[in-house]
Amino acid sequence: MSPRSAQAGFSLVEVMISILILGVALTGLTTGIATALRSARESELRTAAALVAAGVIETLRAEGYLIAGSTEGPCGDALPAARWYQTLAAGDLDGLYRVQVAIRHEETGRTLFELETLLFDPPFATANTESDSRDRRRDRDRRSQRP
Repeated sequence: MSPRSAQAGFSLVEVMISILILGVALTGLTTGIATALRSARESELRTAAALVAAGVIETLRAEGYLIAGSTEGPCGDALPAARWYQTLAAGDLDGLYRVQVAIRHEETGRTLFELETLLFDPPFATANTESDSRDRRRDRDRRSQRP
């Protein structure tokens, strides 16, 4: 055995130090991946909640008439564990309404997303004809029947 071959290889201390360094690196990597997955899930929830809130406001806009008050409903398949809460309040101007939609997790009560906007529902014009008067009555009846 030559003196050179006796020194070839790694000592036990060197192997233990390299295993320690590898363990610390893997722990950091695992923590980073877990944080990234949590952030991605939270981002997905917020995006789905934003889409549901925008949909609630667009539905309200499409109905064509606004009545001050509060309503709520399920978020559907997009967020099965959440509900939307809508509040309509009359604004300073005639026909202007402040709309707030909040998406809340049912189990935790935590607000996932909140959206607020102003919608304008023009007041009725004076009726000049019989058909205009009939249309106004029909619209007024619809408003009073809305839940």
